[in-house]
Amino acid sequence: MRKLLYLAILSIAGNPLLANTEDGRPTKPNILLLLTDDLGWQDVKCYDIDEPSPMETPNIDALAKRGVMFWQGYSPAPTCGPTRVAILSGAHPARSQHTHVVGGMPPGPISKTSHRMMPPWYRGSYPTDSLSLAQALKGNGYTTGHSGKWHVSKKHSGFPQPEDIGFDWSRSVHGTTARMRPHRMTGFATDKPEDPYRLDENGFATHQLSIDALTFVKEHKEQPFFLFYATKLVHTPIHTRSERLLKKYCEKLGVEPPKNPKEWKGEGQTNPFYCAMVEELDYYVGQMFNYLETTDDPRWPGHKLSENTYIIFTSDNGGMEKMPTEIITDNYPLDRGKISAMEGGTRVPFIIAGPGIGSDVKSDVMVNGLDFYPTILTLTGTQKPADKNFDGCDITELLKKDPTNPNLVKLEDGSVRDTMLWHFPNSLALESTIRIGDYKLIRNYDHVGDPNEPALELFRLYETKDGKQVRKDIEEAKDLVDTMPEKAEAMNDELTKRLTEMKASYPYYNPHFKSSLPHKEKVPSVISHNKEGQTVEFIYQENGAKLVRAQLIFTLNGGEFEEEWFRTPAKILPENKISITLPKGTTHFVINLIDEHNFLVSYPDVEKATRTKNASPTALSVSKN
Repeated sequence: MRKLLYLAILSIAGNPLLANTEDGRPTKPNILLLLTDDLGWQDVKCYDIDEPSPMETPNIDALAKRGVMFWQGYSPAPTCGPTRVAILSGAHPARSQHTHVVGGMPPGPISKTSHRMMPPWYRGSYPTDSLSLAQALKGNGYTTGHSGKWHVSKKHSGFPQPEDIGFDWSRSVHGTTARMRPHRMTGFATDKPEDPYRLDENGFATHQLSIDALTFVKEHKEQPFFLFYATKLVHTPIHTRSERLLKKYCEKLGVEPPKNPKEWKGEGQTNPFYCAMVEELDYYVGQMFNYLETTDDPRWPGHKLSENTYIIFTSDNGGMEKMPTEIITDNYPLDRGKISAMEGGTRVPFIIAGPGIGSDVKSDVMVNGLDFYPTILTLTGTQKPADKNFDGCDITELLKKDPTNPNLVKLEDGSVRDTMLWHFPNSLALESTIRIGDYKLIRNYDHVGDPNEPALELFRLYETKDGKQVRKDIEEAKDLVDTMPEKAEAMNDELTKRLTEMKASYPYYNPHFKSSLPHKEKVPSVISHNKEGQTVEFIYQENGAKLVRAQLIFTLNGGEFEEEWFRTPAKILPENKISITLPKGTTHFVINLIDEHNFLVSYPDVEKATRTKNASPTALSVSKN
């Protein structure tokens, strides 16, 4: 597989490109892809609607004035990892089977007896058989860099790391986001020379992650570069190392610092720690924008770097509204936030600026982080990798001609895109959503036997009149399922069609749920198993529900720090038998049985794996069978 990737890169590199255009502009523009962490749609000042945001973001606002600000920009997923994988691979999270963070474990409920459903198996790491955006650009002569958060491997330090998927240069530090000890009212930055967070002339703490991003540009500005600048701001822990900023927002919001420094219970956007973090984020990215605007371009004498650099600014998901002891922010008027596929979890700040793109343009066209890969290929003159299919669209024509015209966003067959979907069969959300034009449908998987949970919800976000969208219900507050059942059913059918094409995985019911659940007493069970060589045969019995599917869940590195599990189908044979062939190198395995009522039974019944606990101790071991 690595040989195939190498050949694909060589085929891209073989594309001859002139060094400069007639006016001297280098034909290979620089790309700055700036991905913030957990930044909500209403956390950025220029996105204010209804109640004004208290956060101050002058540098991001100025970027919006320089380019196109999309009011309907979306992340590929409502959480971090799947969005990052989608951006770098160009594949929808449902297709790559990477739908949430901390994957690569045998499926199991969050709580064995407290939750009715469990998520399916999903990937923990970037699929390295997929040519990444960095690899494609590197094959076209680009120097590729990464600074900041990674989080596309099962463990932060696990495989693959940036250099494994095409990045020439990478640095990942916490900077000011490192947890303050013993709590966030201690350890503020000072002006002492030995302080690693020493305050600068503007009173902001030294942030090494930002310094690293600037270092990459300074060291590589003589070549066309691609920088994946992934901030760790404004993710938890919620704190600021600038005591000045904390006091500023306490005064601005009319609040006092908490008596208990480990919690904040103020509703809405009243958290002074978080507001300070947003302003810090703006300040640090502003340093990058300022450097590009004031530094001569060595490849284009007489011009600045900014004149031949595309800047893409967005967030990996919507704002994280709450934690058990903390109210962080509020995405209102959007519903919910991170870890939900409702609007608050997926609609994000989305700004693009660069050569040939108009300035101070506000657009209502739907765009998505999945669009970055194919668009960047066109902007840089990079050939599309062989056999590479994208789930996003090339929006270059939209950006260059008329960013307000939705008819310029086209699928590969030339039709206009009017549909997007999100698949999040994870956490407590357990939902998929699809937006077609003005309408959005939510499919709730955990609804059987629950009168308070509808199977489908339908909302009209906008009302298009004479080609113009008018805000209708972006709050997702008025469910139209009962009044428009045919439309809901048609959209649900389309959602099923698209997810089926992607071979999406769905959540299962939990037979260990402590309360009543229809059919849970009928689930099948494994009676015995026998292993001969690499073949394992299981004998099972049906206890009232028909077995419809079986899956082998296996790991090649059981017991190791980076233990990761994978999934493959198992064969159901006559006489209540299941046969599997263990992949070469398997160390541990389990068998999953799925019955006609969508219950999943695991054998052995493995303990729930977490970030710090492996599943291998309770699985079947190859060495012992």
